[in-house]
Amino acid sequence: MREVEAVFREERGRLLAALVRRFGDLDLAEEVTSDAIEAALKHWPVEGVPPKPGAWLMTTARRKAVDRLRRDQAFAARLAILQVEAERAEHAPPADADGELPDERLQLFFTCAHPALPAEDRGALTLRCLAGLTTPEVARAYLVPVQTMAKRIVRAKKKIREARIPFRVPGADELPERLPGVLQVIYSIFTEGYAASSGPDLQRLDLAEEAIRLARILRRLLPSEREVAGLLALLLLVHARRDARTGPGGEPVLLDEQDRGRWDRDLIQEGSALVVTALSGGPPGVYGVQAAIAALHDEAADLATTDWPQVVALYDVLLALDPSPVVALNRAAAVAMRDGPEAGLALLDDLAGEPRLRGYHPYLVARADLLHRLGRLPEAAAAYRAALEVAGSEPERVHLLRRLAAVEES
Repeated sequence: MREVEAVFREERGRLLAALVRRFGDLDLAEEVTSDAIEAALKHWPVEGVPPKPGAWLMTTARRKAVDRLRRDQAFAARLAILQVEAERAEHAPPADADGELPDERLQLFFTCAHPALPAEDRGALTLRCLAGLTTPEVARAYLVPVQTMAKRIVRAKKKIREARIPFRVPGADELPERLPGVLQVIYSIFTEGYAASSGPDLQRLDLAEEAIRLARILRRLLPSEREVAGLLALLLLVHARRDARTGPGGEPVLLDEQDRGRWDRDLIQEGSALVVTALSGGPPGVYGVQAAIAALHDEAADLATTDWPQVVALYDVLLALDPSPVVALNRAAAVAMRDGPEAGLALLDDLAGEPRLRGYHPYLVARADLLHRLGRLPEAAAAYRAALEVAGSEPERVHLLRRLAAVEES
């Protein structure tokens, strides 16, 4: 049964993408994908997994789609068009040259991350269609009620249908504009897994690992895109620290206190090799630069021996590519490590008027920590209290309460 589940996990997204391409209807494709998997669950445990499982699923799903269209009067006009194609496909090899289902997931990536869709819907639809999560699983990922998520997914599908969003890969002239949206969706999924915005756990490892799986798929589909390599490198290098980021009670463990022996060296090696790819052959991209920064952290023996001048230099490059207050915040933290807490605090104070940083938890925590290091304890306590008001996950709140108590007892 485990073998069967592994096949479903690998093949579902490819099957769904191929069916969407063939029939042009996401709802229909999802329904017959589920029907095909249900049929496989009935036959495969008895007959064994077929040599070409993707082709078996595709043939089954295609037949079920045609049957469903025949029964539905509303699809009569469409059936007349699709029938010719379906019958042609019935007699054609349902697979590629190697006998496997053609991988058309790239089209689905761009559809799910289409800019016409609301930002909150893109990640949910990507998890539903490409990661193969059920609607309840997607709801848990975003910590919303199942009914709320179901409505969100239905809304996104309706938008695709009514706006006639095409199931296609953008042309070479469109790709530079559209690809960042796809990368941002995957990065946002990973970010929520890396540091949960709310809930009982600091990390959502299942979500982070799902984002990495999606990034790996995208890397296989777009092997020449350096920013795809940069994104995958960044996720691997950050995820390599997962086991050391929390203590026995689930509390956060800061970078300078982490047991680096628990970092995943295989992921670090893979991520570092991808950094070279991401930064070779042209101007750097934002994910490639972020990955290079993560690699410097991962390759250092401890916080003190980290190459902070190089980290700051890379943040300078990143700030030129993405002149956002969040990047400036991270650069200020690196400057504090290179030049001392006073220099870092001065940069944070310069950012105090930025609207995006008002009530932004990482900014408040960074300022509190630097004030603490400078011995400005009443100000540090006030900053920790402000951070507590906007803390998301429960472990983060517990951590901040302890730091506040330490300041108040000093």
